[in-house]
Amino acid sequence: MPRLSWRHLLAPAEEYRLTAGLFLRLLALIYLAAFLSLWPQIDGLAGPQGILPLAERLDWLRQRHGALAWLHFPTLFWLTQSGAALRATALAGAALSLAMALLPPSRLAFALLFAAYLSLVHAGGLFMNFQWDYLLLESGFLAVFLVGGPPRVIVWLLRWLLFRLRFLSGVSKLLSGDPSWSLASLTAVYHYFEVQPLPHGGGWYAHLLPLWMHKLGAAGTLFIEIVVPFLMFATRRARFLAAWLTILLQVLIIATSNHNWINLLTIVLCLFLFDDRALGRVLPARAGVLAVTPARPRLTRPLALAAALLVAPLTVGYLWLFFAGRPAALPAPVQATLRAVQPWHVVHNYHVFPTMKTERIEVLVEGSRDGRDWRPYRFRYKPDDPAKPLRFIVPHQPRLDWMMWFVPMGHPVNQRWFAAFLDRLLHNAPPVTALLADNPFADAPPRYLRLTAWRYRFTTPRERAAGGHWWRRERLGLFPPGYWPP
Repeated sequence: MPRLSWRHLLAPAEEYRLTAGLFLRLLALIYLAAFLSLWPQIDGLAGPQGILPLAERLDWLRQRHGALAWLHFPTLFWLTQSGAALRATALAGAALSLAMALLPPSRLAFALLFAAYLSLVHAGGLFMNFQWDYLLLESGFLAVFLVGGPPRVIVWLLRWLLFRLRFLSGVSKLLSGDPSWSLASLTAVYHYFEVQPLPHGGGWYAHLLPLWMHKLGAAGTLFIEIVVPFLMFATRRARFLAAWLTILLQVLIIATSNHNWINLLTIVLCLFLFDDRALGRVLPARAGVLAVTPARPRLTRPLALAAALLVAPLTVGYLWLFFAGRPAALPAPVQATLRAVQPWHVVHNYHVFPTMKTERIEVLVEGSRDGRDWRPYRFRYKPDDPAKPLRFIVPHQPRLDWMMWFVPMGHPVNQRWFAAFLDRLLHNAPPVTALLADNPFADAPPRYLRLTAWRYRFTTPRERAAGGHWWRRERLGLFPPGYWPP
């Protein structure tokens, strides 16, 4: 076993050159999916006529922070906030991603991909405030330092990222106190298929499985997320086992859920639990051309050292916050450092589904010009019409449809964007109505909007065979504020 030293950690990990090259190309494909998914949406979310216009947020930041506002909100869009600029950035990111999937990796190109996606994440605000966005940024930041190496310390940091993603997601389920994740109940998976944000047909079929299989699935999830991650730092064969069990869980999730690219990215991160020799057994011989080419140590080593000295201590601080939950317990300089670095999204904590709903409530939006004839707005993917197919849309992430899942919870953080969304409907804002499957008032906007709450349940096989519907639903009444304007 080589002696652990900075020289050893900063040296290229020769046994991971093919692994790193394959990782970079697959990460580029994840970037491609993320940019293409966002391209048709970003104007409606953050453009001048969007739900939460970016320009308004930047004006507020200028007033509060002055010339240093960009440090608190690092984005390329300080220059322009037009819808065309937002769409062009997403499209340029997609083009560069495709180039990096096909051509030899470039450190500059991956740095630009990180900068472009970071800019769009800030532009999208609440609509981009999700763990998959942060996971892509954290992975993308470390990928910049893989080019020309891969330095051994970066390989370890990518394993450490995968460990934190899985372990914290599992521990958060137990720490949340949610009874459905408790070992005495284990009913979370039973509820999950029906209440997840955007189910596809696989979830309907999985929901039909007997309760004992759902409980076994919940127990297996906790085991793979809490126990298995420790094998990621064990022997070579133990790492292989950790990788395959993690991949198995991700494949099962994809088969039953629409969760954009987070499961695909998790699988890609598992590559660093293998090595070139293991990959060489399953890849064709010509795959060797994908291996990264070592660059000048005078460049790669200082960059790898800087990344390690930044990321490693930050993860310790974030872990403290995760388990202690009290920022005040940290020394003031550490708190200040975490606040300063947070907008750059190079380190995060993760907690996938720490709590689980037990019933599905949907808010439906209807419009009227006279207060008597009400016509529904149809969304592209979220449940509304019980007969609408449950579509498989991985790796797409429909931001508005996803956010509508949170509206029935009544959390104050949703009130501002949802009120703004309703206001845009009353003005028939084209970028916003383009996010919908059907705008029943395309010729002229409505005068009133009505919000109703409905309880949705999966149909039984007999009900679906009789009517072709995936859902049965029950009207609960008007949803506050009920009518819009109030």
